[in-house]
Amino acid sequence: MKKIVVGMSGGVDSSVAAYLLKEQGYEVIGLFMRNWDSLINNDIMGNPTIENDICTQEEDYNDALYVCNQLDIPLHRVDFVKEYWDYVFTYFLDELKKGRTPNPDVMCNKYIKFDYFIKEAKRLGADYVATGHYARIIDGTLYKGIDTNKDQSYFLCELTKKQLENVLFPVGELNKDEVRDIAIKLNLKTAKKKDSTGICFIGERNFKNFLKNYLPTKEGDIVNIENKKVLGKHIGLMYYTIGQRRGLNIGGYKERLYVVGKDLNKNILYVCYGDDNEYLYSDEALIEDFNLMSDKKVDKCNAKFRYRQKDNEVYIEYLKDKEIIVKYNNIKAVTPGQICVLYDGDECIGGGIIKEVRKNGNKLWYL
Repeated sequence: MKKIVVGMSGGVDSSVAAYLLKEQGYEVIGLFMRNWDSLINNDIMGNPTIENDICTQEEDYNDALYVCNQLDIPLHRVDFVKEYWDYVFTYFLDELKKGRTPNPDVMCNKYIKFDYFIKEAKRLGADYVATGHYARIIDGTLYKGIDTNKDQSYFLCELTKKQLENVLFPVGELNKDEVRDIAIKLNLKTAKKKDSTGICFIGERNFKNFLKNYLPTKEGDIVNIENKKVLGKHIGLMYYTIGQRRGLNIGGYKERLYVVGKDLNKNILYVCYGDDNEYLYSDEALIEDFNLMSDKKVDKCNAKFRYRQKDNEVYIEYLKDKEIIVKYNNIKAVTPGQICVLYDGDECIGGGIIKEVRKNGNKLWYL
């Protein structure tokens, strides 16, 4: 009997994944990762700060343990707090300092879930590893999950073919409603548990208060990029992302205001009026650290520049040193630091970090 280690997150997706694999005849072992110290942080001076929020990670562990007991499978627990800090959270903070919008979930998959986790699974004697991701692997290649609304291939774009060897995504062939139905019929504790949101493993919390523990905040001007008029004050550039229109706390304007750029040196947050303002659009992006997952290089394909964005037709120019140029027809709010993922139909070709955004061949000065 083949042994498979399932990443148990305490959610419904991994719970059903474990059940499906056991039904298929595998010897299933659960493995819960603790990647964040939910009780103690360090502030910007290095002093410990105690959080008042409920320790959701411990709740997740208890839920995972309960489900494993229901399914009669063992659950192991492993601590990757240091690794998560070194490879994911440090990256997250460094990107924010640069004024960019990072995606820690992608790096968590690359360095923790499909690296350290797999090493631990092998130590437990695993022949295969599985998670509750909505994605598919066909002939060693990554594809979108059947449920296009829940597809998570976007977050897996930095994985290598080697990392995907002997990995299974049991719920990738199902939609979310089917997964919920299975859990309800089995009366699993996680059947009606809501999906987690927020930063990978750090969870839902007041983002502003949380970041104050690690990065100093500096108030500055919010400026209309078209007429350079000061409209108000921002609470710190790191709290805003390109295309954002909520949370600006500027009233009295008929048209909606959007974040369109940042000036780190002058500590200015640039905004513009209107849904279709030209300052929101670009037609080219330079992508760094591009990870080619496919065996084929394509010159024309589709791309997502952020999660849940629709597929956009793009043209690719391959450069040296894992850089590519992605050309497209006027896309809104392409954001430095975010992840650009390429697709050929449902196949994930690869992805990388948006380094530079351009229009008519020129880098946008305000990004």
